[in-house]
Amino acid sequence: MKVHFIAIGGSAMHNLAIALNDKGYEITGSDDEIFEPSKGRLQKRGLLPENIGWQPDLLDDSYDAVIIGMHARENNPELARAKELGLKLYSYPEYIYEQTRDKTRVVIGGSHGKTSITSMILHVLNHNDVDHDYMVGAQLEGFDCMVKLTEKAPIAILEGDEYLSSPIDRRPKFHLYKPHIGLISGIAWDHINVFPTFENYVDQFRIFTEVIEEKGTLIYCKSDSEVYRVAENAPERLNKKAYNAHPHEIREGVTFLKTELGEFPLEIFGDHNLQNLSGALEVCRALRVPDDKFYTAISSFKGASKRLELVRRAASSAVYKDFAHSPSKLKATTEAVKKQFPNRELIACMELHTFSSLNKEFLQQYKGSMELADRAFVYYSPHTLEHKKLPPLSAEEVESAFGSDNVTIFTDSKKMREELTQMDWKERNLLLMSSGNFDGIDFEKLADELLDRD
Repeated sequence: MKVHFIAIGGSAMHNLAIALNDKGYEITGSDDEIFEPSKGRLQKRGLLPENIGWQPDLLDDSYDAVIIGMHARENNPELARAKELGLKLYSYPEYIYEQTRDKTRVVIGGSHGKTSITSMILHVLNHNDVDHDYMVGAQLEGFDCMVKLTEKAPIAILEGDEYLSSPIDRRPKFHLYKPHIGLISGIAWDHINVFPTFENYVDQFRIFTEVIEEKGTLIYCKSDSEVYRVAENAPERLNKKAYNAHPHEIREGVTFLKTELGEFPLEIFGDHNLQNLSGALEVCRALRVPDDKFYTAISSFKGASKRLELVRRAASSAVYKDFAHSPSKLKATTEAVKKQFPNRELIACMELHTFSSLNKEFLQQYKGSMELADRAFVYYSPHTLEHKKLPPLSAEEVESAFGSDNVTIFTDSKKMREELTQMDWKERNLLLMSSGNFDGIDFEKLADELLDRD
């Protein structure tokens, strides 16, 4: 098979290119910009384009498929050339489906928690030597590539993103996988540039339940009222399994699962992670993994990258980083750290970085989302607003939107960093939440600087 990638440098696209290369396919690709880590990983496999930029002359009628990524545009010259040649065009999710058509497909959807749940399932299956293919959206410890596609594996575990499939296919990605087992972890309005109303956003999850295969299984978080409503109205032909946070107990900063098989200590913590764990358990049960094998395996799960990930720990303090940026994620992550360490002060920092979070209308959704922190620092860059062509935001507007007295607003990340370095970190934890990096803050170096004094 000969496959060309338009926009091969994307985080998802380059992983798929590597997976197909590992499968023995002949791969070419192009992009107008490629950054690390995609660049180095493609180069290591000999898949890095010789020249940066779109190269329609690369394409001829020898190609079996052309995959177009979201970074490309509708007027892309390679896309025009592929259409002219009559080549088969696929979005990323369409091609994943083609590769897994004959497998049992498990799709993990939800506004939050889907990467963690997918990662938990992969960890348990690997621990128990269950052969499977997969696609997950974050780099995981011990994984060289975040996509695996083989001929023999009978199962495919897929993280189901609700964002658009491609510039020429406006359907959400998770509508195209047609799962046999589908999971919805939570629904909280996101991607407002694509889904302009909350109702429109929720409707995408309703459609997801309708594309689950005949006699398939819908696993859903019962404590999320929107998820519960979607599940209750899902097709009657589905086998429905509800879950809540797994029974547990916290002792001296360690969370223990309470089960009929005894107690199992965990590396992870937080009610949201205990919900995610229950969802992963139901999926593994549907895949006929025995409970004892699940619990033994999950005890060694350390979490997905940037999902409440420990940066550094000292005698009486710790620094965590998290990808959290939406209101629901901020609230869940802040609550998790505060609950796990109730006798320590929590300094929680977050960056308004995404299109949604910097939108004046959506910003009101953040009210009370960081009120459980002892001190909350909120950072945003006026330059990012300009880059995203959004109206200016004042510090007063942001502070009012968060609506709690513990919030301090920063528009200069160096000043925020300076404030952190002047604090005494004994009996305090630091939580850094962003889908970016606060305009250049090195989390590891900051943690070393703060905790070396503990």
